[in-house]
Formats: sequence, C-alpha cells, structure tokens
Amino acid sequence: MTGTPVAHFYDELADDYHLIYSDWDASIRRQGDALDALIGQDRAAVLDCSCGIGTQAIGLALRGHRVTGTDLSPRAAARATREAARRGLSLRTAAADMRRLPFPDGHFDTVVCADNSLPHLLTEQDVHAALAEMRRVLRPDGLLLVSTRPYEDLLRDRPTSTPPQVHRTADRVDDGERTVTFQLWHWHDDGEHYDLEHFQLLPTEGEWRVQVRRTTYWALGQDRLTALAVEAGFPDPCWRMPQETGFFQPLLVARAGE
Repeated sequence: MTGTPVAHFYDELADDYHLIYSDWDASIRRQGDALDALIGQDRAAVLDCSCGIGTQAIGLALRGHRVTGTDLSPRAAARATREAARRGLSLRTAAADMRRLPFPDGHFDTVVCADNSLPHLLTEQDVHAALAEMRRVLRPDGLLLVSTRPYEDLLRDRPTSTPPQVHRTADRVDDGERTVTFQLWHWHDDGEHYDLEHFQLLPTEGEWRVQVRRTTYWALGQDRLTALAVEAGFPDPCWRMPQETGFFQPLLVARAGE
C-alpha cells in the first residue's frame, strides 16, 4: 500500500462518510458503548489510529475517555474534530500513517484500529509495522482492539458485492430524503486481495447523482493476523465475535507484552 491512494479515497469520502450508516449518531453511541465495555476502565487514554470522521473516537469520548484520533486522511481527521466539537467534546486529531505514529513510547492505555482499516495494508511487512507501532505507543499491558471484516467467511465465499444500505436524513422516506450505498468487489488472482468500488447514490433536485470511489484491501484472515500480532509484541491475542461484544465486526483483543 502507498499512503496517497488510500488517503485520497477517504479525503473524497469524508463529507459523505456518515451516509454509509442508516443512523450515524446511533452507530456512534452503540460502537462506543461496545468498545468501552472491553476497555473496562474510566477515563482511559485512547488512541484511535484510524479514526476516520470519528465514529469510534466520538463514541469513546462520549463515555468519558481521553481520546486522540489519527487518520491517513487529513480531511477525515479534521471532520472528526469538528463533529466532536458539535457534540461538546474535545477530540485532538492529526493526519498520520499507522505505520509511523507521532507519539512517544508508552503513551496510551488503549489503541483502537477499527472498521476494517488495517487491511488497507497489503503486505505482512506493512501490517507488522503498524502493529509494532501500536505496541510501541501502548503502556505495558495496554489494550489493543482491532476490528476487521469476517474474512474467514469472505475468503470462502468471495462475494462480488455488498447489499445496499439506505441512509434517511429525516423521518420522511421519499427519494429526496434517502441516499444509497453499496460496494462491488473485484478479487485478484491471488484470491486474497480485492479492489473495491464504493458507490453512493445521492439525491440531487429529483435526480440520482452517482459517486464512485475505489480502493484495495487485503482479506486478512484471523489466524494470520493473530500470528502477526504475536510477532509484534502481543503475546496472547484472542478474537471476540459480534454476538458476544455487540460490536459490528469481529475484534482482535490483545494486551501488550511487558
């Protein structure tokens, strides 16, 4: 992965990212509550190293944690700060690559890397570099929370699209109050990487405007990610499933080694 194409993808998506959710504010609260339960301490110093427009970071700030957000996309990180301020919260953000985090060693109680962000890194070397940086900025026994798509199932089935998601901007349900988001996936010959086309249908003066953005992911299976986490200094990682945590994706949960 080179940083620029991924940053460009999310810079372009930043203004419309909330339209992925049927109710973004509800998702902020729900995801924050689920992650807070796993953190299990008050006012933790949390780094969200793939904060996007702030879904998890704002949710955790609402639960009283001291959250810092970084993202490869400057526009997404800036929007996260604005969205937090609109809700009366303080959220410091910066544009940064998770492979090179701009913080001193042992600075955080918890590092969050959610919403399938890590698989934008397309090689084991890059994933290991990112996990090693997360370990570096964690205090001894600090908590790591990484969520990915359920790639064990997806590697078996290799889907070519996702179901459409509808966002309603008001109580009305006419076409002028809805946007539609879906994805097309194009699998590489190696069977592990895929190019994603992200479609949004946006209503404009009675017409549908189509916005298409493209990026690439690595369908990083759980066993492989577990092994990379161990190599990076997390000696006993485990996976927690959505039905157990209430979070919408599987979560790798690990403690930093001494």
